[in-house]
Amino acid sequence: MDEAEKLRNLQNIIHYTFKDTILLRQALTHSSFSNEVRLKRYQNNERLEFLGDAVLEVTTSEYLYLEHTEMKEGELTKLRASIVCEPSLAFCARTIQLGDYIYLGKGEDATGGRHRDSILSDALEALIGAIYLDGGFASAKQFIENIILNDMEHKKLFFDSKTILQEIVQNVYKSKLTYELIREEGPDHCKNFTVLVRMGAQELTNGSGRTKKAAEQEAAYHSILLLRERQKKSDS
Repeated sequence: MDEAEKLRNLQNIIHYTFKDTILLRQALTHSSFSNEVRLKRYQNNERLEFLGDAVLEVTTSEYLYLEHTEMKEGELTKLRASIVCEPSLAFCARTIQLGDYIYLGKGEDATGGRHRDSILSDALEALIGAIYLDGGFASAKQFIENIILNDMEHKKLFFDSKTILQEIVQNVYKSKLTYELIREEGPDHCKNFTVLVRMGAQELTNGSGRTKKAAEQEAAYHSILLLRERQKKSDS
């Protein structure tokens, strides 16, 4: 697949077609790549990331202000921070396979850069900035609503999964919750961890991730869904 086709694929995924594809390419250019091929400093995605961060913050602020009409300022600030934090944005970036399209230096690529939260979240903000410059605020806002602010209840459940599971297990099942690392695969720079959740002596579900924390989070999320499904069956 050549470069033009790859860029077309990404535009199909995000449902936005760039008038200026140079902006799109810049949004996907990590500093490790620009350094390696000796581009000028400003030709990587850092400046677009700066712009996209501002567009994301105002769009998210407006969304939360209108969606939560009785929520206090401090609560709104806390909720906004959880939405625009690095792990949340990286999660959203993975839903559009953004890592597959980033231009990385060979060293960064070889050490798992395409899966790194910091690189993914920065690229997503840079993409927002590029859409803003190419199509205006309305286009950037639409992208943010489609990719980041959609299905918020599901995302909140995922990001708060360990806390929510702890509360369920303690309050409903009166049991102890533990996480057990059952598998560790891959080279040091690109590990994959698998974690098992136990409720007392009972095994719940597994989760996998590039870090132990990410694996625990995924395992907790699936455990919540499992326990909720069991509760539905017992209630019916």
